[in-house]
Amino acid sequence: MTGDDPVRLGFVASLNRPGGNATGVTILSGALAAKRLGLLHQLLPHAKTVATLINLDFQPSERFQADVESAARVLGLSIQRLEAINEREIEEAFNRLAQARPDALLVGPGPFLDSRRDLLVALAAKLAMPAAYETRATAVAGGLTSYGASVADGYRQAGIYTGRVLKGEKPAELPVLQPTKFEFVINLKTARMLGLDISPTLLVLADEVIE
Repeated sequence: MTGDDPVRLGFVASLNRPGGNATGVTILSGALAAKRLGLLHQLLPHAKTVATLINLDFQPSERFQADVESAARVLGLSIQRLEAINEREIEEAFNRLAQARPDALLVGPGPFLDSRRDLLVALAAKLAMPAAYETRATAVAGGLTSYGASVADGYRQAGIYTGRVLKGEKPAELPVLQPTKFEFVINLKTARMLGLDISPTLLVLADEVIE
């Protein structure tokens, strides 16, 4: 299971025909940037500037950033780019946020940033900064909102494929699965702490509302 492109990584020849001894699931971590920014804009319709925090050690981050900047032009938003590859750089990025004071933060994809969800949520809360994330787990941990492919569903699909391979099916003949289940989560408790009023229309769109 990967958030990156398994073709680019050299694991498979193509998504439909892996062709070798590997197959699996991709959750398209870097491919949902425009959707995530659009949902954040609906949450904060008066926002003018959005900061992004990305980890360039995770290859899909470049695509994520490019897609965010493209979508931002359509929405009339200004983007401030921040980067971090370790916890010290995360803290430095938030120090810059404290000075620049953008209207919101959009956290990029990848296992490093996702694994630092508690730190990110705590730093965003300290600045009273509305922030959007990739995974449901971060919204559960106190992040304002998240949108992305269901990680739990991805692991379930990977487990099913593992069983099929162990029973004798060939990985070369099992197409790489792409996500079919996406999760839009709003943490209403965090919204209240930030003094945000979430529109009923947006709450209806959410797959989960944490109260």
